[in-house]
Amino acid sequence: MVSSYFKELFDRANQGRLAYFFVIAHIFAGTYLVYTQPRSNLAFLVLITSFLSLYFFRTSSRFKLVAGVVLALVIVPIVGVRNIFYLEVIFQIAVFAALALGLNIVVGFAGLLDLGYVAFYAVGAYLWAFFGSQQFYVLHFAPGTQPSDLPFLLPGDTFYMFILVGIIVAGVTGIILGLPVLRLRGDYLAIVTLGFGEVIRVLANNLDKPLNFTNGPQGITPIQRPTMPDMVVDWFNGIFGGVVGHDVSPANLYNLMFYLYALIMIIVIIFVTRRLNDSKIGRAWTAVREDETAAIAQGIPLVRMKLTAFAVGASFAGAMGVLLAASRTFISPESFSFMQSIGVLSMVILGGAGSIPGVILGAATVTILNLQVLQGFSLYLNELRQSDAVIPIINFAWKDLSTQLDPAKYQRLLFGLILILMMIFRPAGLIPASRRKRELDRDETK
Repeated sequence: MVSSYFKELFDRANQGRLAYFFVIAHIFAGTYLVYTQPRSNLAFLVLITSFLSLYFFRTSSRFKLVAGVVLALVIVPIVGVRNIFYLEVIFQIAVFAALALGLNIVVGFAGLLDLGYVAFYAVGAYLWAFFGSQQFYVLHFAPGTQPSDLPFLLPGDTFYMFILVGIIVAGVTGIILGLPVLRLRGDYLAIVTLGFGEVIRVLANNLDKPLNFTNGPQGITPIQRPTMPDMVVDWFNGIFGGVVGHDVSPANLYNLMFYLYALIMIIVIIFVTRRLNDSKIGRAWTAVREDETAAIAQGIPLVRMKLTAFAVGASFAGAMGVLLAASRTFISPESFSFMQSIGVLSMVILGGAGSIPGVILGAATVTILNLQVLQGFSLYLNELRQSDAVIPIINFAWKDLSTQLDPAKYQRLLFGLILILMMIFRPAGLIPASRRKRELDRDETK
């Protein structure tokens, strides 16, 4: 009854000029709150959810395009350089959205359960980390014993070339993974891919001898970034310095640059994914996902389709791995653990397997919960512990609250509960794929 009431209320608001009004009001409110309160998590949530309003409200395609460009290329950069943490959160959303889109091809389109997807992410990251750092000249040194004046192997601007190289190398790695698992299905496929992911992580952890390729658990640093001309910094400060309220340093502008690179990659990945989904390859993946035996009987080349799914999904992760290594200037094996693969898979399931906007929403939801909601709540509890505040009625002092109750320590428990509730009440995800939505509607009418 309550859900139907809110649905009816939304349908009334989502008509004619009223829809445009609500979208503009949402964007304006979020921008004003974040600009005036640059450290408020609640204000940031209001702004970031304006993308949802832009998606759900019935407005023209031209309006959506213009509003989206203003949000992504004007508002977010301005509020991001005022509080660099916001820009970091949005960058993380973009990176995980790209990873989720890549895994969505394997899991959502082709129906192949991959629990080692983060391995391709690591391949791209270590590729640029090796060639974009001093690691080539450290091969014959034990970790921590190399001289400090070693040169870099390649200039930083070769980063752009290595995005393409990362796509190719990760794609080939995906084919190498796909070859031995072609005859496996379900749980067996998941176990083999899990093992592949762990093999890559263990190799990164132990390839510091006899030749020091990865520097072992200590990781590789410093990793070069592409050069940024001084004129870019002067241009940005000249145009946006007054609005931002202070001159932006080159270090902060690097964060903005990598956000824009991630945004460009997301747009390219969405374009490629949509084209593939609407092509013969996408329909073949759907047939493989629904029934492999029937797909083979229809003449679909099963081997080629599976290998294509692994290669395309892996190439997206490889490109984002190169971007991660350059943006962080440091990587280590801990960044590519099994739980990272589970996290990306949970984004796909939460958003809706097979749904492009769904997995983007899933990535945004999980990332914001991780980086803002839970951590912000933990910081708030720590402030209460350091004060003399007391809970009324029960007369309990906040300083006596155990540190084991910090919400940030229960991320996996929370995500587990969210996934359980999703499977019970909304099994198709937050934004179901159109095919899956039609199947659920047909089941309800029976």
